[in-house]
Formats: sequence, C-alpha cells, structure tokens
Amino acid sequence: MASSMRIGIDIGGTFTDFTVVDDATGEITVEKLLTSHDAPEITSLAGIDALAARQPSLLANTSAVIHATTLVTNTILERKGARTALLTTEGFRDILELAREVRYDVFDMFIQLPKPIVPRPLRLGIRERVLADGSVLIPLHEEDVRAAAAQFRAAKVEAVAVAFLHSYRTPDHERRAAEILREELPGIAISMLHEVHPEPREYERSSSTAIDAYVKAVVATYLDRMQDGLASRGYQKSLFVMLSNGGTATVATAKRVPIQMVESGPAAGVEAASLFGRLLGLNRVLSFDMGGTTAKLCLISEGEAARTRVFEVDRVHRFKKGSGLPVTVPVYDLLEIGAGGGSIARINNLGLLQVGPESSGSTPGPACYGLGGSEPTVTDADLLLGHLDAESFLGGAMRLDVAAATQAFSHHISSPTGMTPLDAASGVNDLVNETMASAARMYLAEKGASAIEMTMIAFGGAGPVHAVGLARRLGCPTVVVPPLPGVMSSLGLLAAPIAFERTQAIRQLLSVADLAGMERLFTELEAIVREPMPDQSLAVISRSVFLRYSGQEQALEIPIGLEPPAEKMRAIWAERFLTAYAALYGKIDDDSPIEIASVRVMAAQATPPLNVRPQRDTEISRPRMRKLWIAERREKLDVPVYARASLVAGQEIAGPAIVEERESTTIIGPGDRLTVDALGCLIVRLVLPLRDEQATEAELAS
Repeated sequence: MASSMRIGIDIGGTFTDFTVVDDATGEITVEKLLTSHDAPEITSLAGIDALAARQPSLLANTSAVIHATTLVTNTILERKGARTALLTTEGFRDILELAREVRYDVFDMFIQLPKPIVPRPLRLGIRERVLADGSVLIPLHEEDVRAAAAQFRAAKVEAVAVAFLHSYRTPDHERRAAEILREELPGIAISMLHEVHPEPREYERSSSTAIDAYVKAVVATYLDRMQDGLASRGYQKSLFVMLSNGGTATVATAKRVPIQMVESGPAAGVEAASLFGRLLGLNRVLSFDMGGTTAKLCLISEGEAARTRVFEVDRVHRFKKGSGLPVTVPVYDLLEIGAGGGSIARINNLGLLQVGPESSGSTPGPACYGLGGSEPTVTDADLLLGHLDAESFLGGAMRLDVAAATQAFSHHISSPTGMTPLDAASGVNDLVNETMASAARMYLAEKGASAIEMTMIAFGGAGPVHAVGLARRLGCPTVVVPPLPGVMSSLGLLAAPIAFERTQAIRQLLSVADLAGMERLFTELEAIVREPMPDQSLAVISRSVFLRYSGQEQALEIPIGLEPPAEKMRAIWAERFLTAYAALYGKIDDDSPIEIASVRVMAAQATPPLNVRPQRDTEISRPRMRKLWIAERREKLDVPVYARASLVAGQEIAGPAIVEERESTTIIGPGDRLTVDALGCLIVRLVLPLRDEQATEAELAS
C-alpha cells in the first residue's frame, strides 16, 4: 500500500497536538496530550502510540512525520544547555556583555541585564583579524587556537562558538579554527558564525552563534531519541522539523544549525492561518493563536505573513524589547503576549487585578485540571463563566474540577478584594482580553494596519473562546474559526513547504554594485540551499535583495526574479524599494543613495496540498443548554450549545451561543451571527459599537 499519511506534532508549553492527514482520502485524525517538559519526546511518542492504537497500520502508511518544538526556547530559558565556550577575535571577548551599550529602560534605576550564555572565563580571544571589506589584516595564529583548546579541555567545555570579526566576508579563519578544535577536542559541538548568521551587527551575530552552540547537543540528542523511538515502532522514513521561517527541514539540517528552530511552534500556527486565508480568499488576516501559555498575533497580507530577522529570547522583562538575548534568524513577525489559558491571575502590590505573564503550564496546570495547581488561571475563569464545560473538556477525556477553580478564586482573589468568584472570573476574562487588545492595537499601528479592515482567524485551545471578545475590542468585524482549531498548529506543519534559506551581506551602493559578482554569489548560495532538499529537482528557488538608504541600519527585503542581474535591474529594484518604503513609512528620501545590504536565496519544495474537509457526524443533534456569563447583563443565562460536528454548510446561529468540539470551544456574543461555510469554517460576524465618526454621521442622518 502506498504511504499516503502524514503526521504533524506540535509540542506546546501546555499541550502537545497531533494531526494525521490521509492525502488519499482527506480524512483527518487528531489527538491532544499534556506536554512532558523534562522529555518532550515522551509525549510525542505517546501520542503516536495512541493514534496507532486507533489505526494499527498508521506508521506503515506514513510518508512523513513533521514536528515543531519549544525545546530550543526552553533550553535557553532554563539554562540547561551545554557548557559552552566562545572563541573570538582578540579584544572582543566581552561583546556578549557590552552588547549594544544601551539601556532598554532608561528610567529603571535597578535595571537587570540578560545574563550572557557564555561566562567570561570561557570567552577567549585569539590573534586574527579580517577587515570589513574581507581582506586579512592579521593572519590566524594557529598556536593561539590550540592553547585555547587546552583551556577549554581543562574547563570540560562541551561546545564552542567560533565568532571572528567580519568572518561573514571571509570565513577561512573560522573554518581552520574549527578544524583545529575538532583535532584537539574530538566530539565537541562547534558552531561557526559564518554558517549561523553571515551578516553585520557584531553583537547580534555573536549572540546567535553562542546560543546555537549552547543548544546544539541538546537538540541533537532529542532528535536522535525521536528518530530512535519512531524507528522502534517500525517507522523508517523521514522525520522533519519546523523552522522559524515557516519551512520544514530534515533532521540533519536542524542539527547543523538548531537555532533556526527557536520559533518553530508559532511559525506552524501562522502557516495554518495563511492556508485558510488563501482558501477563503482573504487579503488581510490577523492570525490569533491562544494556547495554554501565550497568545500570538501575526499580520498576514495577500497570503504572506510579516517577517523579521531579529528576535529575542530569555528576556529579563518578557515584553520589554532589548532585555533579552538577540537571535538573528528569519522568523515571522509575531506579537507574543503572556496571556494563555494557564496565565495566573493575582492581586498585585497595588491591590489591582493582574493576569500573567506567569503561567501554570502543564505542570501543575490550572486549578481545575486537578493536577496540583492551586492558583486561579484564565482557564479556571473560563470554566466558572460557562465558556468551558467540566464534563466535555477534551471530549470528556479530562474532567475539569469546578470546585477547585472556585476555591482558587475565593482564596486568591475574593478574600483580598471582596468580589465573588464569578465577578472575579469575569474581571479576569475582561482583563486578559483588554491586555491582548492593547498590545494588538500597538502592533497593528506599527504596521500601518487597521483591525476594521481585517478578518481574524482564531485557533489554539483558548483562541476561539476569547476571539470574539478580542475582536470586539479591536473593532475587527469578522472572526473565522477553522476546523480543528485546537490542534491547528499541528495541521499547519502539514501545509508548510520544505524550505531552507541563506543570506550574505555585501554592502554596495545599488548604482555601482558589481552585478556579475552578485550573480556569482547568488549561484553559490543556491548550491548551499539546494543541498538539504530531499529532492533537489523539485526545489523552487527564490531570490531577494535587502535594500536601504545609505546610512540607515534596517533594510527592506525586495523579491527579485531568477534572471541574472543586469543594468536594467538597478532601476527596477530601486522602484520596488521606493514603493515598499513609502508604503511602510509614508515618505521617501530623494537625496540619499540606495544601498544593497545583503542578498537572500531560498529553496522550497512543496508538500502535498491539504484536502481540508469538515468533520461531521452522520446525525444532526439538537443543541443542549448551558448557563453562560453575559457581561452586558452581569448574569448567567441559558444559551444553546451546539456540537460542531453536527453543523452543516449554510447553517446560521444567532448569539449568544456556544459551539463545542473536542479540542476547543467557540463563544458567540449577543447579537453576533455565525454562519458555517463549505469548508466547515465558523464565520462569526460581530455587532460592533459605532465609532465616533460613524455615530456623528448617524446623528446627522436622523
């Protein structure tokens, strides 16, 4: 029998989600388990076993297993990586602490700075120097490398980051230093700057290289255990890993540069939202992914999600830019908020209600899980408000404890404030929605976007629960809840292409750039990105140039064709840059020359298209009733609860109402209307309050 099935596994902070797609029939099977943080592969393999118990021939008929993991981020946050050293150019050993030489909060008298991933005694400088133009000023002193290796050996170092000045232009010194280190320290993990991030910005590239070395052994061990576990179950085909850029890669590629996995889980969610945006023909989408630990939003325009190349991990203050360690890898430009189902509610030192950013995670989890948690969380609030049902959570596989949730609110919120547990739960719901809305308004404003022009695609276990409340605050008129929203990130893994990319800094004025040299560079990069592809003949190549005004730091990515650069291209690239610059900043600068900062090449290999079909019961069931908190009335009212699998295309439901499924619940507000489309998506059209200008027009008309 031909292998027609593919499995997506998304390891989140609270739950691990599984999706199996049969490409021959379109049938989709899902599973959801609590994440094992100490050994995430245990949960992954347990989910495979649970799915295989329902489909005994599953692994034999599976062509690919693709997974996303929080392992890299967790390893950094928990500081459980390898004992890592940094080998750098003499005089630059303190770059990880000097950083950008700025304070991320100028008014904080007790400011805390992120702790470098490599302690100072393990940071050594050696004699070598490459200039910014790539020429060699000081040759590599190999005896210095061997002396450093001896110190690393004595310190029992497990990994070394090699980050020389301007090695992105001439990497020969790094390559030779790595050869010597492998001779002197057999079996050690080595990361080289020119392979991790071959671009300027000294601190960012050095930090990225150090972090890559720090997590390399942990990632390799984990992926080996995953492969061994799958092999012991009879699976001998490919294991793929989601990268932060929205593409998947082979295990070998992920092992070589593991830092590219740092945002793999959120990237899978964006891929899924982009897929449904394209299927529904939506041009402006706001992806809203709310899980157990965080909520993530991403702007998607014309099927393409916003991207950035600067990301921070292990922030001292989670939501203060500059307080973390920079990682320069291509990632989706997400807004991440410490608001998830497990976010803990408390009364702060000012006597005010606060939600998050701390989370109960999967261990011990919210109080209602009955796993030892005692603090009130967003999930506990949702249970008390009637958003969740104690008996049907995860299809009844996990019963929620209403008494425990009530006790948590009574002890931690009601006692110090005098509020009833129900009022406290309502306050938590309002606060978490407003926290997300406030952050989203700023995010959209920075992108020059308005929520009123957008359609929100909501997913994640808690996303559909809070989507309508969030959209109402933002002024977003429509919310779409795709099929299987509670495991949609694992579905997104199966929609993502296999992809790998490389960039290279060149720094030349566009008007005098060496176009022949650029073509040689493009050809070299193309060979590099083709190499990891499972089938190089199927790889689709794309090229981009990063342009900016001379003297600026940030550059804009401008896609170009595969035609070798010629003189006519200069004007075409300049016109595209000016259009993009004006759209982003509202103006252009006619006096400054345009500079090429770097070039980028990506190879992508498409995966089989997903044949998304609604999952329906054979019989239409009548809705049952449940009491739901109606904020406008400040009381609980009986509202209909519909089983999602019983809904049919074209069916309409007037709010207030609840649509329930195994992995999530959708709340429809009073006056809102839900329509089921042909794909099985829930389309909720909101009744929004009039804005000031609309109210004025209505008054004049009357």
